[in-house]
Amino acid sequence: MDKIDARILNVLQKDCTISVKDVAALVGLSYSPTYERIKHLEESGVIKKRAVILDPYKVGIKLFAYCNITLKMQSKEHLLAFENIIIDIPEIMEITSLSGVYDYMLKIATRDIESYNDFIINKLANIPNIGQYHSNIVMSMIKNETIYPLSEE
Repeated sequence: MDKIDARILNVLQKDCTISVKDVAALVGLSYSPTYERIKHLEESGVIKKRAVILDPYKVGIKLFAYCNITLKMQSKEHLLAFENIIIDIPEIMEITSLSGVYDYMLKIATRDIESYNDFIINKLANIPNIGQYHSNIVMSMIKNETIYPLSEE
């Protein structure tokens, strides 16, 4: 990846709906090489997908929590089994495997405290092999960025 690719990615991270023509103008290339670079960035997996970022409050998501999980058994088989179960649960926005005290940290999004409680009781607590879970309710989001800082130099 060179500095032109970094410029293209910086533009697309800010607005993935921008036309290739406009990207080309912003990065100082013509249409065809810009198109080819974007296509290559997608095919190589640098660009995983293009998405619309919603305002969670305007769509009724008003409670976020980080839930730290410790598993009872931690063999590769048990870790993968746990991951295969939680990966398809829609309330779980992020799954992070950790070193240290906890095995995983989950970012969970729900409508309110009642729906979070329902999630814990009816979904999370029924997953096999969970030893402990500890929730931290988000009071306010100070920064929630989706743009990675890429150097264009």
